[in-house]
Amino acid sequence: MPKTKELPALSFIGIVDFSDKAKWLYASRSVKELLGYEPEELVGKPSIDLTHPDESAAVQRLHFDTITQDKAAVLAYLRLRHKDPLRGYVLCCVSRTIVHTVTAGSVSFAQPGPQAMRNASTAQEVQIISPTATNFQFRKWNDPSPMPPCHIPANLAGPSNQPITSLGSSQPVSIDDLFSNRPSSYPQLAAQSLRTLFILNRFSVRCDVIYCSNDCVLPTTAIMGRSFYDFVAAKDQELVRSWIDTCKSWGVNERGQPSDGGFGFGKFTVYVPGRNSSAETPPPQPPRHGPKPYSRENGKKKLYGKGEAQKAKGLVKYRHEDEILVDVIFSAHSDGLMAILRKA
Repeated sequence: MPKTKELPALSFIGIVDFSDKAKWLYASRSVKELLGYEPEELVGKPSIDLTHPDESAAVQRLHFDTITQDKAAVLAYLRLRHKDPLRGYVLCCVSRTIVHTVTAGSVSFAQPGPQAMRNASTAQEVQIISPTATNFQFRKWNDPSPMPPCHIPANLAGPSNQPITSLGSSQPVSIDDLFSNRPSSYPQLAAQSLRTLFILNRFSVRCDVIYCSNDCVLPTTAIMGRSFYDFVAAKDQELVRSWIDTCKSWGVNERGQPSDGGFGFGKFTVYVPGRNSSAETPPPQPPRHGPKPYSRENGKKKLYGKGEAQKAKGLVKYRHEDEILVDVIFSAHSDGLMAILRKA
């Protein structure tokens, strides 16, 4: 959906890698309105280079801690450089969630008010990097994380689970020592929880999938371009739709402009084979009065259409191997919805 002057972008979705400089892997189009860059200008470049010089070391440490502690739905307030030198550094609210081998989140303007309170009250952690953001510290009492780290199979963890050593040395060092020396790089970090990021079209009733980060939950080739609801079990479709509608309403500021709006957490069943969720309509019901249609099968009566009616209503259970119970984090942003899933 093209942006207009009446609907300015107030947040963008970003993905960075696990390297020490947190290189950009993806940035949605709204980055142009927030920081002045085209997405193509950022992809492959270090995101740390955009931070204020006084905050770079702290942001690098924050990036490292977020990965090694496998965090989800956490916020940080810091300054990022605008492309226009006259704009200087912009105070931003940055959300972060570890998604297996990448860090995914969003960047928005940091402005006091109800929107900032909603962001902070639904996050699992808030960290103030920039001294100018101290007025954002007031927030709801922190609840236990709804999506704590999960077990990583040995074949997916990689060699990076070994103790971290300083460059050129075989002796383990603490994280504090590692960053006090401010090395130019650190060893490749291990893959974390088997989470998958889906970016959905927030302006579509179907919520089509426009990005999928990996195949941990659903095969990328099967879900791209399809409605997210096609892969929600029929019995949970209305529930998930209500969650998404709620996140969309959160992700609208006081002027009615699409923005970021905090995190929503839930649990639902994924239907792996997928289906046509938009074509499900119940078959005609038999008359309430008069004889019920039946057929004789093994000497027993059987109602015609009952199975089809149950299936349309989501009452028929699919094969066990076709269903996966998942935890989900939903969040809304100016040009997309983020859904981060992992097997429950």
